[in-house]
Amino acid sequence: MNATQKLEGLPEEAAKRREGMRLLARASLAELKTAWQAIADKPEIFAVRGPETGLVMVRGRIGGGGDAFNLGEATVSRATVRLSSGEIGHGQLLGTDKERARYAAIFDALLQTGKYRPAVEALHRLIAARIDAEDRRKAEETAATRVDFFTMVRGDD
Repeated sequence: MNATQKLEGLPEEAAKRREGMRLLARASLAELKTAWQAIADKPEIFAVRGPETGLVMVRGRIGGGGDAFNLGEATVSRATVRLSSGEIGHGQLLGTDKERARYAAIFDALLQTGKYRPAVEALHRLIAARIDAEDRRKAEETAATRVDFFTMVRGDD
């Protein structure tokens, strides 16, 4: 199931926010800081929760139909912020980068405002373009090492 299929059935606004949160979780700290510095009239931000780091249990399933099992734990960071205008944003990502989680929460909250929405959507496009470029590069590197095996028939033996 791909990301688009997971978003089907959600209201359009919820689907956009979910996709935005996915992109923010994969954003680099440099991308987030640059986008934040580009905002001239920054709103006041209040911490609601965190940023904090913890563990989540990762569950697995063999073959998609087998019984679920505990695969192991993964480190995650999360933060929740509230803008002075009342919007609440959440940020969560794999790893221990609390600052990235805080910025992700800020941009999630900003997405919900009319004033900052275009800047956040531009950041989303920037992150998506970088991810696509990285995926293409990985695919090209993988294709370069691909070996095609074939069997050649040598007669009627």
